Amino acid sequence: MNDMHMADALVSPPVAVAAGVSAAILLAISANKIKKNQTDHIVPLMGVMGAFIFAAQMINFSIPGTGSSGHIVGGVLLACVLGPWAAFLTLTSVLIVQCLMFADGGLMALGCNILNMGAMTCLVAWPLLYKPLMKRCASFSRILWVSILTCVVGLELGAVAVTIETVASGITVLPLAKFLWFMLPIHLAIGIGEGLATAAVIYVVQQYKPELLIQTKRHSPVRKRRSYAKVTLIVALVAFIIGWFSWVASSDPDGLEWSIAKITGHTEIATQHPAVVYQTAEQIQQSTALMPDYNTTYSGVVGAALVILITAGVSGLLRYKRRRIDEDE
Repeated sequence: MNDMHMADALVSPPVAVAAGVSAAILLAISANKIKKNQTDHIVPLMGVMGAFIFAAQMINFSIPGTGSSGHIVGGVLLACVLGPWAAFLTLTSVLIVQCLMFADGGLMALGCNILNMGAMTCLVAWPLLYKPLMKRCASFSRILWVSILTCVVGLELGAVAVTIETVASGITVLPLAKFLWFMLPIHLAIGIGEGLATAAVIYVVQQYKPELLIQTKRHSPVRKRRSYAKVTLIVALVAFIIGWFSWVASSDPDGLEWSIAKITGHTEIATQHPAVVYQTAEQIQQSTALMPDYNTTYSGVVGAALVILITAGVSGLLRYKRRRIDEDE
């Protein structure tokens, strides 16, 4: 299960370094913005929303008539609750746990995966489409079409980025035009599925807990911390429940695997380069991946818990630094 999670076999060292540096810069910017604008309730929300997305990503849904499957990326939904920068940091935490703990996506390709799934959804599609098009207390029809449009654009941009990074690396036999021919339609279908799921969640939240949504917060007084604590607990419980039922996920190849198979006849491309950097990355990942390929029934629960701990730890550290700065001033 690695929809749009690139493997190291697709990425050359120069492309990996360029993507890694770009992702690190965006992470530094997001950390700085969160440190300046962080409110008390967002710390636990980042953790549990990350856990929720991790668990939801484990459930692949089949795409009728294709023999492929997909799962939500979750960047748009995260941005609706946390804002784009906190969402980007949270989704990055999910991708890091998936890479190191479960060997989902290559270690060298981690920077690419952060850009393709995190930046394209949280920092590009959401601010440019969802934010200006969505209105406060919008109707379900508006939530539906705006969510679908935003998710589709975010995933299509990610699919284009995957294709460009792969071709620019020059270490595979995947031609640009043919790769795009398969990647764009299949991720269009996945984007529609994610848009439907995102719209459903947002509509329910708008009906029962509208203050959780970023655009509603701007027009509403901040609710009591107890209210956020209750919601945080509920979301955490839902994340763990979803994690337990990850076994129902479709076994069909995901969008990236399906596209590669259509061109090469195989769902994966083996690393053919004996360079030390590939071997080192593989050895590191093998040593950290305690549950490779989500090979136990506890993977969803363990992963969700790890995302909560990592995200809460990072955001808590940022909050501590902000308070120290305020005290010094």
